[in-house]
Amino acid sequence: MSRTIMLIPVGAGVGLTSVSLGVLRAMERKGVRVSFFKPIAQPRQGGDQPDLTTTIIRANSDMQIAESFSMASAEELIRNDQTDVLLEDIVARFKAETNADVTLIEGLVATRKHPFANQINFEIAKTLDAEIVFVVSPGTDNPSQLKERIEVACSNFGGIKNKQISGVIVNKLNAPVDAEGRTRPDLSEIFDDVEGTVPSNVEIMQVFNSSPIRVLGCAPWSAELIATRATDIAQHLNAEIINAGDIETRRIKSITFCARSIPNMVEHFRPGSLLVTSADRPDVIVAACLAAMNGVELGALLLTGGYDLPKPVMDLCERAFETGLPVMTAQGNTWQTSLNLQSFTLEVPAEDKERVEFVNEYMASHIDGNWIESLTEGSNRERRLSPPAFRYQLTELARKAAKRIVLPEGDEPRTVKAAAICAERGIAECVLLGNPEEIRRVAEQQGVVLGAGVTIINSDEVRENYVARLVELRGAKGMTDVVAREKLQDSVFLGTMMLENGEVDGLVSGAVHTTANTIVPPFQIIKTAPNASIVSSVFFMLLPDQVLVYGDCAINPDPTAEQLAEIAIQSADSAKAFGIEPRVAMISYSTGTSGKGADVDKVREATKLAQEKRPDLIIDGPLQYDAAIMENVAASKAPNSPVAGKATVFIFPDLNTGNTTYKAVQRSADLVSIGPMLQGMRKPVNDLSRGALVDDIVYTVALTAIQAEQANAK
Repeated sequence: MSRTIMLIPVGAGVGLTSVSLGVLRAMERKGVRVSFFKPIAQPRQGGDQPDLTTTIIRANSDMQIAESFSMASAEELIRNDQTDVLLEDIVARFKAETNADVTLIEGLVATRKHPFANQINFEIAKTLDAEIVFVVSPGTDNPSQLKERIEVACSNFGGIKNKQISGVIVNKLNAPVDAEGRTRPDLSEIFDDVEGTVPSNVEIMQVFNSSPIRVLGCAPWSAELIATRATDIAQHLNAEIINAGDIETRRIKSITFCARSIPNMVEHFRPGSLLVTSADRPDVIVAACLAAMNGVELGALLLTGGYDLPKPVMDLCERAFETGLPVMTAQGNTWQTSLNLQSFTLEVPAEDKERVEFVNEYMASHIDGNWIESLTEGSNRERRLSPPAFRYQLTELARKAAKRIVLPEGDEPRTVKAAAICAERGIAECVLLGNPEEIRRVAEQQGVVLGAGVTIINSDEVRENYVARLVELRGAKGMTDVVAREKLQDSVFLGTMMLENGEVDGLVSGAVHTTANTIVPPFQIIKTAPNASIVSSVFFMLLPDQVLVYGDCAINPDPTAEQLAEIAIQSADSAKAFGIEPRVAMISYSTGTSGKGADVDKVREATKLAQEKRPDLIIDGPLQYDAAIMENVAASKAPNSPVAGKATVFIFPDLNTGNTTYKAVQRSADLVSIGPMLQGMRKPVNDLSRGALVDDIVYTVALTAIQAEQANAK
């Protein structure tokens, strides 16, 4: 039986869109099938722009979304006393989207232009038989005042005894507020770290313990949620770009108007800072460029006054520009520019996928998991493993495993960031190998704090500890003390020896090393698991509505039929271990018996061998890719196949096919792939792409930790 939840804001500026995205993500994490409906689209700043939440969801997922009424249409019906007609049409649109366990309805915000919002919200909730969840921000209220405000809001919706009222979600806890409780002081203040004076999470929960209204979520204020891209600032100011650099990806976390002398401003030259200065201040410009050349990832440099930057200064700053520092000019003076910045909206642009994802995950992590679980109690539907559910499952399983993972590329910037994130989320304890001073310098330049959960090991101090053991392991291959010391200069070799010695549980490398650099030391020292004759790999492909497994796309150039069969079995076991029901398609250029030739014969033989070795698995082939994944194609090409049209594991006949296919799908569909994850090793070692993002490293660390736990269990 499906459920309907309606989020109703108590006042303006509560962050309704963020809460909606967080609730949807929290449900997706649990594998709940969700849909979204904003019955009446509320105009954003500027008038006729589409509803923000709907726009973001459409741009970033394939979730079912019912069509909204325009505000003008709704107002006309309400004005003509035809609210019943409006409600009937809302029901019709709502009923059109029925394939979901839970539908989330987003209510209207009451404003001066829309004073009818609360009344129409109540009517919609009753009409759709929706459970009501209020969304509120504390502002300047203390816990008791906040509780009273919620109870007053309940009085407009049948009172606190109304059984349809499920609870409240508190947002923007400890947000910087002005005297009137608005969480929008001027832009320079809103980006600064402000210690709030409003209540804590614990105090909120304690006060509501005596209320029938349940707190279903409590999200603290985070400046990261409003960290906009430098390019968004440039567009708002209609600025001229002097140097684009990383303008599309660098984020503004603070704003500094550089009106003082250099010694009094250096402390503000921080990662994510937008430095605003007059273009006729070459001292500030050169100082900012020096900071950039020393590795500080400034958000951007904004020059005011409309002056041209002199060519000698441009030439002097050329190396700083090469670091990716965005530089732009605004025509007005500094005062006019500051006024323009104050009118900049902090709404999340729908196309800013990174920030949308951060909002989704951050808000979801502050929603009550027990409430989310309760939403599908009694449902007989099989839970789907959507990409959010898969990522959430990875982090949860990794937390439970509590493993120690070595990262040999300890001073690589993305790796340092990933280690800090892993520690913050409790995914794993990361061990960074390298020069401690260099690692800390890289961390400081990026604004990263390496605290508990991150261990830094000086490679030079521990290298000698592994010489004798390496000679013992590789002596038969001609290893001597001299050669061993030379090998251990390679941080991957050193990390591998730590893994072999049981000091760490897994190894992740490849952000700067090639695949060969990463896997050769483990092949020589760790070797394959007792029940494996080959090491292979899989990628987890995070499609919009499901997760698929591709193997082998990274290791074996041209496996034999026997090897291909083992790769299929390894990949099926990996899929099952990570919550994916394995239905294995052995991919070829031919389906069934229609094709002939050595290549298709190899796939046919591999399918037979895999089926004989593991009759418990669902394996079929040869299958063409379209027959494996598309039900309508499967119906004509392989009507009797137990796999065709619903495959979850795709085994490619060789590396050329597999690597090409995974990259084509990943880039063409703009989706995330996690991997390659190595299979068949005695202890877990995983390779990264040299173009890996920070999140890729984080999830690979999580995969490695889970593999280590599974290896222990076996």
